[in-house]
Amino acid sequence: MKSFELHIRPYGQYAVLIEWPEQVDPAILDDMLRLKTVLLKSGFTAPEWDLVPAYRSMALISNEKVVDPESLTRQILQIYSKKRKVKRVTRYLWHLPVCYTEEFGPDLEELTQTLGLSRDELVAQHTAQNYTVYGIGFLPGFMYLGGLPESLETDRRAEPRLKVNKGSIGLAGKQTGIYPQDSPGGWNIIGNCPIPIFSLVVDPPCFVSVGDQIRFYSVSRGEYELRKIEADVGVFNLKKDVLHDSGN
Repeated sequence: MKSFELHIRPYGQYAVLIEWPEQVDPAILDDMLRLKTVLLKSGFTAPEWDLVPAYRSMALISNEKVVDPESLTRQILQIYSKKRKVKRVTRYLWHLPVCYTEEFGPDLEELTQTLGLSRDELVAQHTAQNYTVYGIGFLPGFMYLGGLPESLETDRRAEPRLKVNKGSIGLAGKQTGIYPQDSPGGWNIIGNCPIPIFSLVVDPPCFVSVGDQIRFYSVSRGEYELRKIEADVGVFNLKKDVLHDSGN
């Protein structure tokens, strides 16, 4: 198991930021999640502490008192040396339905012209990948998904929309993502997922975790409506596969 040189710095009065090398790498994500696991086992748990991982950094936040960054840094580095004893975190591959139509994807037509692809080619390429959840933020439940094919990379919209509908699937740069609620946004919208990604009426409110993967599959307008009705009454059943079971 590879180890990395960590950089730990104060992040305000109540937190430190643990940083890995400046690159997007599945090995870094795995290392970060192992450290998160051993930090939790070492007592850095809610409600006293919050751990927020994303891409190549993780914030360790105290909810009760000002932290001593030097002392906390020494403690983290000591804990980091023990991560080899931590079992691999179980992760899941979630299969999410998407309706790719002009009704739900207002940027589909323009993107096909920009990227030089037909609509069917764009959908086929978008649904052919497993996307890794490198971070959750911006909005509660908004997943930053890495692994977009280079052929689908595109700039953000020059003029962001004042309202992007809940469930919208967007492309921006090297990423794709799902808007978990109505909000402003500048990503290029190509479809909509009827499954709620974030809800305060369930526990946990977001069923996906950093380190999980997402696989999209295309559905018709009729199947979209069926999945939406199931979601509205809370009876939908998502397919998920185990990516990494417990083990060293």
